Amino acid sequence: METEIAFAWAVLEIVWINLLLSGDNAILIALACRELPIRQRRLGIFIGAMGGLILRIVFTFVVIEVLSAPLVKTAGGLLLTAIAIRLATDRAGHAQVEAKPRFWNAVISIIAADAAMSLDNVLAIAAAAEGSLRLVIFGLALSAPILMFGATAILRLLDRFPLLIWAGAALLGWIAGDLIASDPFWPRFTGFKPSMFALSVAGASIVMLVAVLARQAER
Repeated sequence: METEIAFAWAVLEIVWINLLLSGDNAILIALACRELPIRQRRLGIFIGAMGGLILRIVFTFVVIEVLSAPLVKTAGGLLLTAIAIRLATDRAGHAQVEAKPRFWNAVISIIAADAAMSLDNVLAIAAAAEGSLRLVIFGLALSAPILMFGATAILRLLDRFPLLIWAGAALLGWIAGDLIASDPFWPRFTGFKPSMFALSVAGASIVMLVAVLARQAER
């Protein structure tokens, strides 16, 4: 029963991660293709998204392999914490790409920019999956339709319910704490195994605290 609950929770985490972190990539695709003729636009979006997805698959399995090395999970957890804070403080920051009037230029632009922007999504999915191949495949499969069709719907949802962004940022902070606690460095080299629950709570709390302070400082 506990295993089933843990699996269901991981599925929910991955769905949430994809909705929050694939939105900018979906907007990128729409922007890159907006100058193409209507007949070419859908094909450009499809080919560009598939090319980006193939690279994302490669990156994900590389990340999964690398995460087994000491201190890599800790570094990944700190990076996820920074991503979560950015998500809570500035959603509109990095989905910018120049429109391309030529078909293959647009496709290449989509693939290159999506590859550069996918680290947060790849790292979060790999961390939430906790080594489960089924969950990794589910997360990658879910990202494909979001990339191709989901930008407008995601933005409307997040604009209508901004609390979802904060909740998603807290979730990423939680996953970051869990990732740091599971780093093999601690028991192997220090003889101490941190509490996953305590570090997960700490990760979510730090993200919320820093985000709130950053928002107040901007006023």
